[in-house]
Formats: sequence, structure tokens, C-alpha cells
Amino acid sequence: MKLDRIDIKILYELQKNGRITNVELAELVHLSPSPCLMRVKKLQSEGYIEGYSAQVNIGKLGQTLTVFTEITLKNHRQVDFARFLAVVEKIDQVIECHLVSGGYDYLMKFVTAGIGEYQTIMERLTDMDIGIDKYFSFVVLKSPIVKAHMPLPSLFPM
Repeated sequence: MKLDRIDIKILYELQKNGRITNVELAELVHLSPSPCLMRVKKLQSEGYIEGYSAQVNIGKLGQTLTVFTEITLKNHRQVDFARFLAVVEKIDQVIECHLVSGGYDYLMKFVTAGIGEYQTIMERLTDMDIGIDKYFSFVVLKSPIVKAHMPLPSLFPM
């Protein structure tokens, strides 16, 4: 499926508000409701839309701790990366994990109930002998900008 600027606009609007009505969406992308709905269904069936979810205000639930962690592995064979990922993908508190270039291997984002829980997770990971050489932790003090949507129109101009 080749996307056009209207498809990109539909995706952009839906990622900002997944509960928008088809009529409202159609108005925003300058289509009539029926063709707009057909496009949305096609985007879903082609896998461009993987699902819909609620954005929970975690701060309303209570205090949490967000930590970005740089992790360097001892060895860099494919089996080393696979062993590491097989373990960390099962940890609910790991929100993101990125293989990066530069001075370390992975940049991970943890959200935990507090520093004690984070430290317990890291101690368990280092004790498991999954190839961690060293790690550095960066505790988030404040997040003045957090966006839940990607700038699709500027990433994929048509």
C-alpha cells in the first residue's frame, strides 16, 4: 500500500486522538466520512494502525521513578545481544530499550515504584550473568516535554 498525504494526516490525527469520531476525522483531513472510514479500515488491515490505547496519567496514581540507563555488554556477538534481550524484554518496568551507537550498547527507560525497586532490578540483572559489563543510571527529575505522537507530516512529507 502506498500512502499519500491524506493517509499520513489520518494517522497523525488518530495518534493524537484515537477516540475521534469518523465525522470529526473526515473534517480534519478534508474528506467525506465514507471515504475516510474506508481509508482508516485499510490502514488498520495493512498494519499501519496496530491498535488503540488509553494514555494514563501515571502521576494521578501516585509517585513513580523514571530512570534512563546506559548499559554496556562485555561481548558483542549476536548471541550476547540475544541473551540480554531475552531477559530484559520480560521486565515490566522496562518501558523502552534501544540499541545505540556510541560509548555504550543500550539505552533503556525504566519506570519503577521507587529507587529501591530500580536498584533491585539492576542487582538482579547484574547477578544473572547476562553479559552486562557496566551500567550508568540517570534519574529523571522532571519531564517538561513528553509527546505521545510522532510528527508524521514532517517525517513523511508528501
